[in-house]
Amino acid sequence: MTFVKEFRTRSFEDVRASLLEREEIALLDVREEDPHAQGHPLFAANLPLSRLEVDAPLRLPRLAVPIVLFDAGEGYAQRAAKRLTELGYTDVALLEGGLQGWRAAGGELFRDVNVPGKAFGELVEQVRHTPLLSAQEVQDLIDGEADIVVFDGRRFDEYQTMNIPGSVSVAGADLVLGAQQLAPDPATRIIVNCAGRTRSIIGAQSLINAGVPNPVAALRNGTIGWTLAGQPLAHGSSRRFDPTAVGDTLRLAAAESARSLADRVRVGRTSRDEARRWAGEAVRTVYRFDVRSPAEYEAGHVPGFRSAPGGQLVQETEMFAPVRGARVILADNDGVRANMSASWLAQMNLEVYVVDGLMPADFAEKGPAPAARLAPTAPAVDEIAAADLATLLQSRGTVVLDFTSSANYVKRHIPGAWFVIRAQLDSVLRELPDAQRYVVTCGSSLLARFAAPEVAALTGRPVQVLTGGTAAWVDAGLPVESGETRLASPRIDRYRRPYEGTDNTLEAMSAYLEWEEGLVAQLERDGTHRFRVI
Repeated sequence: MTFVKEFRTRSFEDVRASLLEREEIALLDVREEDPHAQGHPLFAANLPLSRLEVDAPLRLPRLAVPIVLFDAGEGYAQRAAKRLTELGYTDVALLEGGLQGWRAAGGELFRDVNVPGKAFGELVEQVRHTPLLSAQEVQDLIDGEADIVVFDGRRFDEYQTMNIPGSVSVAGADLVLGAQQLAPDPATRIIVNCAGRTRSIIGAQSLINAGVPNPVAALRNGTIGWTLAGQPLAHGSSRRFDPTAVGDTLRLAAAESARSLADRVRVGRTSRDEARRWAGEAVRTVYRFDVRSPAEYEAGHVPGFRSAPGGQLVQETEMFAPVRGARVILADNDGVRANMSASWLAQMNLEVYVVDGLMPADFAEKGPAPAARLAPTAPAVDEIAAADLATLLQSRGTVVLDFTSSANYVKRHIPGAWFVIRAQLDSVLRELPDAQRYVVTCGSSLLARFAAPEVAALTGRPVQVLTGGTAAWVDAGLPVESGETRLASPRIDRYRRPYEGTDNTLEAMSAYLEWEEGLVAQLERDGTHRFRVI
């Protein structure tokens, strides 16, 4: 009989008290993203059991951080607690009664993802009465050749998928710089859009808060509202603001405005050396983010800082910094992006600091940043090269299990491979064809290395890991197939956002907008946010 350790529990009241008192707590939903999006507490971050070894070291950098885990009765939380303890985390508990216990105790449940940022955006619009223009009003301005610019505040890949015709991609944290550069005439009207509401509202209000003299408005309901109005979107556009092209005079003026705004909301100040010292201490969780564009980050950044473009950081706070009550430190090279982003995080009740006094020599590290603490050493496994696997698959008896994301699997996978969500491995294996041996893979083989011993234990069969993962198979020039050919697990590892892509139904778009507009009422019922809108 396998001994199962009993973990302590923390009640709804206990967790709620930690949130209200701004104590450190990581409230983690260990289900896959789609079930998480169907209902969870406001500040619950999604950290699926399937990926704990890979994701936890980066997102939970302090081993002594208080962790509270929950699921909806599937048993994942207990397994996650055991796994986190094995990884060295020392303060792991289960939410009393799980998701049902939270609901039964009177806790509010929120749908969708990135809810804190989206709810905060709705509160900003309600408190500040951010100017809004409908899709038809904006179209009329365009048709009338009015003096306007339309800034799309989303990621560039989202902009390329679909955008307002004639708009320019200006990432959220870059909007103040973009206004200085692209709308120097104060009579030029600036319209900010995203796919739905949040980044439109926050973007427009950023310009207003920074004292930009132009008339500013958010496009009501973003590209969703545009689509619902029956107006065509453009696709594949390449108009993109380059924040590095802004001259010193404009940049200094923008930095002064951003600093003044950050001071108004009492953003903290720190230095490079103090930020590094804080990150090395064991008493607080510290997140260090570079909020410039990914291209600027890779060209040179301060060692120890992760890339988190400011607009996305405000939208996705619980993804970047899942420990509520942690210390968040922001850096840039001009004082604009960090102060603007920090001004919003401070209003979201985060303890946030901006690094002052950085010099060009401080941005010495190039390329993608390594994880703050590498994932634990994967178990010793038997490996197989791509060419040898190709030979093996010419005869019967070998089953390939692919643990990559479902989106990657659908895009390309080894012919005959089965898509599997690791947390469901036990039940999945009982449904698959019998095998003499298994080969496991994912994009790089990292996650597959942790899954291999589990497959071996459950089947009693030989298990090998594809060296280099599916990427190595592709690099070897071996054939791949695409589509939902063999889904041993449902595609619940990612929630399909109603505002992404171009094939969502009008009903889904309308329902999403209605949900967003109802978030302020949910915030009031929940009562834990402590947001303060200036």
